[in-house]
Amino acid sequence: MFVQLPKRKSNRLKHYDYSQNGAYFITVCVKDGRELLGKVVGGDDHSTPYVLLSEYGMVTDKYIRRITGINQYVIMPNHIHMIILIDSHENGTMWASSPTQPVPQLIKSLKTLISKEIGCSIFQRSYYDHVIRSEKDYEQICQYIDTNPLRWTEDEYYTK
Repeated sequence: MFVQLPKRKSNRLKHYDYSQNGAYFITVCVKDGRELLGKVVGGDDHSTPYVLLSEYGMVTDKYIRRITGINQYVIMPNHIHMIILIDSHENGTMWASSPTQPVPQLIKSLKTLISKEIGCSIFQRSYYDHVIRSEKDYEQICQYIDTNPLRWTEDEYYTK
């Protein structure tokens, strides 16, 4: 007997070209909310909270830094927030006619490289994206990324 499973809803904007120039706010989550990328430390009278990266977090950081167009990011214990700027005039392959990678391909490559190095896949199947459409939106997201470790216990991905 064949059971009809519900269709998976796409997180992407329908008919939107994610290779076009622009700024994209991306959130990638670890499977099951597991805190594999690090832990938030500090936050006492003498220090601001920050994320102390685990080995998985350090591998993740290494590959995020290699993405052309990464503008800002934070690696949290169980998720990553980043802003990717796509500019086909600046990010294309030098001396060749190859186009800039669209956001879905960049994220797929990031997850694949991390998974290969650590020996298993730790990330959820998809990711969340938001097309940044204004300077105000961009500034609010930058502030959100910068202050994410400060607000860890109020974060929607906090699991304790």
